[in-house]
Amino acid sequence: MQILLTGVLLGGAYTLIALGLTLQYGVSRIMNLANGETLVAACFVTFWLYTGYNVNPLVGLLLIGPAAFVINWLIYTWLLLPLVKRAKNRGMLEVDSILATFGLLFLFQGLMLLTFGGDYFNYQFLAQPFSILGGSFGLNRIVAFLAALVIAIALYLFLYRTDKGMAVRAVAIDPRSARLVAIDVRKTAAFAFALGGALTACAGTLLSTFYTFDSSMGVIFTMKALIIVTMGGVGDVRGAVLAALILGMIETLVASFVDPGLTLAANYALFILVLLFRPQGLFGRRPA
Repeated sequence: MQILLTGVLLGGAYTLIALGLTLQYGVSRIMNLANGETLVAACFVTFWLYTGYNVNPLVGLLLIGPAAFVINWLIYTWLLLPLVKRAKNRGMLEVDSILATFGLLFLFQGLMLLTFGGDYFNYQFLAQPFSILGGSFGLNRIVAFLAALVIAIALYLFLYRTDKGMAVRAVAIDPRSARLVAIDVRKTAAFAFALGGALTACAGTLLSTFYTFDSSMGVIFTMKALIIVTMGGVGDVRGAVLAALILGMIETLVASFVDPGLTLAANYALFILVLLFRPQGLFGRRPA
């Protein structure tokens, strides 16, 4: 039970990473390979604010989330929108966006290595035990999970209870049909890309409260986000949440019963199994 709960707590933070990439790829049709670098950058900013200015990480969310939204909006407008305009079909846009964001990955990683070096970083925030069902868990993990849960619920209410959220879902389903009901597809795609970046940055802030991080680990989280999005189904919020929880539990089980060094191998194995047996996602249907 303690191992499963630990996996759920870890999966809660993974949920925000997956939701961020789900919005960017499912709505904007941008496969953002620099998604993990956004997360790592948020870890460093949170570390800097907490250790240098004693800013509580939960308060830091109110600064880092909006800042990441603006930065990702600018990235989409200046770098990716020209690719969208020239793309003749979805396949061409996906290839161009992969190449562009692959370059961004190394740019951001190089800037972080130049600024912070290759050392590992962490800090002490709510690092005290908390008892649940007879098991002892870090209070920082529990707080991070609850914060991620609140953000995920807020996103769900936005997508399913507001007109703007309905527009985002419409573009995700069929951009051409969305234009027929007066939805500005490009602005909606830019908004979804920026919102996805903000969610990923929030995930980085929460992970930094209990995770040791360094400048070059972003690609690992990008890979995890890809696994979760593939398992959950592109653009499917429900599937992304469930897949993130499953990945968190699998990592915890492998680390507890097999070897902590094999968690990455377990991630790859899960990715291959999903591609082979459930490529349409947990809630998707096979094409007729």
